[in-house]
Amino acid sequence: MGKKTKVALAIAAASAAAWAGSKAISKPQKRQGKDILQFERPIVLAHRGGLQLAPEHTMIAFEKAHELGVDGFEIDIRLTKDEEIIVFHDDTVNRTTNGFGYVKDFTLKELKELNAGFYFEDLEGNTPYKDEQISIVTLRELLVAFPDTYVNIDMKDDPDTYEGSLIPSKLWRLIEELGVEDRVVVTSFYSEQIDRFNLYAQNHVALGAGENDVRKAFTAFSSQFRHLYHPKVDVFQIPTKSGVFSLDSSKFIAFLNNLNIPVHYWVINDEETMRRLIENGAQGIITDRPDLAVQLLKELHEQNTIEE
Repeated sequence: MGKKTKVALAIAAASAAAWAGSKAISKPQKRQGKDILQFERPIVLAHRGGLQLAPEHTMIAFEKAHELGVDGFEIDIRLTKDEEIIVFHDDTVNRTTNGFGYVKDFTLKELKELNAGFYFEDLEGNTPYKDEQISIVTLRELLVAFPDTYVNIDMKDDPDTYEGSLIPSKLWRLIEELGVEDRVVVTSFYSEQIDRFNLYAQNHVALGAGENDVRKAFTAFSSQFRHLYHPKVDVFQIPTKSGVFSLDSSKFIAFLNNLNIPVHYWVINDEETMRRLIENGAQGIITDRPDLAVQLLKELHEQNTIEE
């Protein structure tokens, strides 16, 4: 046996021993299920209220989605100049309103004077709200207006900014004041923001996965060391792909489900993909077209009822 072969065999043996050792001392740790995530069927979350049907993040959109029968909303939040939390996606107001500039440079009063439906186009290409005054919504207003609705809250401000440094604590104080700990999920693209928020929440609020959380989970899933993955979050809201990696396989969904983590996919706007994801085991669809998703889920439920 040659020297190279001996070295290769030694490395393989060491790797096998490491795997066996880690398997023996590390057991998968399931997350304790949060009440808000205990559904017996797939759910529909209206992305920004359903932005293809009404101006995003406005009461018009939320009310329309609620009337359609969605289970909840997937929203973004940002902090204003006077440190109020508004429901808004972009860091500027340029794309959706008749104003120009950064959200952080406006007070809430100034933002309320803008038309949040200025650029909205409906499915026929019309701009029905261009000449109206559609108000920007605060998070407080939304949570009070829909007291029984699941709200997935995404902190958008960069953690390295002044606004980003404040929003985790301000968000927790608002959630605690309104007593909505059991009906919101808090997440961020930045995993460190989720960690900051949880310093205040202490796991009393369901947490969604940030980019690093998704990367760690998929790396563990793709390796022989799945048993070493211990999740810090309660639900994954993810796209179907990240770069060249597919995140929508039934095996990946099952891997997370076995850890008591449901998987919701965004942003899914066609029925074929919705159907495929649900067949693969997805527990939620985040969509700009809640009308399509609600109808499809209703049809699938009726179909399953007949088959049973």
